[in-house]
Amino acid sequence: MSRSVNHVASRARRKKMLKFAKGYFGRRKNVWTIAKNAVERAWQYAYRDRKRRKRDFRRLWIMRINAAARQHGMSYSQFMGLYNKSGMQLNRKVLADLAMNHPETFAAIVEKVKSVQA
Repeated sequence: MSRSVNHVASRARRKKMLKFAKGYFGRRKNVWTIAKNAVERAWQYAYRDRKRRKRDFRRLWIMRINAAARQHGMSYSQFMGLYNKSGMQLNRKVLADLAMNHPETFAAIVEKVKSVQA
C-alpha cells in the first residue's frame, strides 16, 4: 500500500510562502528554505517594530516639546509638571505638532502654564 501524500496542499503552502517573498533579492525570493527563513524573519521584525514605532514616536514628541520649552526657559519636566497641574488636556503628539508648526500657539500655552506656577 502506498503512502498518501497531499502534494496539492504542500505545494500550495510553499507557493503561498514564496508569494510573501516576492521582491526579495537573490535566492531569498525563489528558493523554498531561504525564502521561508527570510519571510519568517521579516514577520518577526514587523511584529517587533509595530511595538517599537509607538516608543519611537513618543521619544520624538518629547524631544520636540523639550526643545520648544527650553526656548521659553523651561525644561521638559518642568513644563509637563505645570502643564498637568493646569488642567489642559492636549497629548504629547498635539503639543509636539504645535511646537513645530505653530510656535506662537505653543508660546501661549507656555505662558498659561507659567501663570499656574505663580
